[in-house]
Amino acid sequence: MTYQPLFDRFWTQYSSFIDAAKHIHQLFTEQGETVINDHIALRTFNDSRVSVEVLAKPFIAEGYVEKGQYNFTVKKLSAKHYEHPDETAPKVFISELRLEDFSSELQAFCRSLIDKIPSNILNNPEALLFCETPWAPIYYKEYEKLLAESQYAAWMYAFGYRANHFTVNVNALKNFMSIESVNDFLKSHHYELNSSDGEIKGSPKEFLEQSSTLAEKKKIHFVEGEYEVPTCYYEFAKRYPLPNGKLFQGFVEGSADKIFESTDK
Repeated sequence: MTYQPLFDRFWTQYSSFIDAAKHIHQLFTEQGETVINDHIALRTFNDSRVSVEVLAKPFIAEGYVEKGQYNFTVKKLSAKHYEHPDETAPKVFISELRLEDFSSELQAFCRSLIDKIPSNILNNPEALLFCETPWAPIYYKEYEKLLAESQYAAWMYAFGYRANHFTVNVNALKNFMSIESVNDFLKSHHYELNSSDGEIKGSPKEFLEQSSTLAEKKKIHFVEGEYEVPTCYYEFAKRYPLPNGKLFQGFVEGSADKIFESTDK
């Protein structure tokens, strides 16, 4: 499993930053569960220097292949997902903001951020995956400007290249047979769920059900001081068999669209 070190690094980065991730993982472990990761998600811009294809290179080097393409019209995003021949490997979902669909001001600002990335990082896709915000320092006034036009752009500015969520594979749990039971368990421990279009996104008919916590709010250091903003979240996915008997391994655009909103508030 030569791909595993990549995911171990992502988990260390993610769980050391997001208290809820460590706590939720521990809660399932205390129930006798072995938590298996269904997928991670990464965000970027559609600039050719940092595009989906660039971020995918370290995964492709480990045997991952592109399996699906997605379009999010309202949020002005494109995405792809990647799978490994080893079916136990986590999937990778990478999205990118279509800069040309936004104001000239937002386009110029985001491209200026990419201009600030040191060449030794920009020319090394694996280094880029873990560099977080190579355009630091960050300004809250700029965050607010971006937020007015795109929450996704504002999130990227503040948090950059890190996994914005991990996903519990509900199919692999022994004591939770449904997304509903997982959600009830989380709510019993006072976790607030993303309720956009309902707590459960998708359905067995679509071969995928998903839910997620709301992004953990943390005080982040901006030049002007510390401000509390939404960070990352934890997702939960239950997959259903296709007519051929194999579990569906892709994603559903309508559901993913609403999962993106876990970082909205």
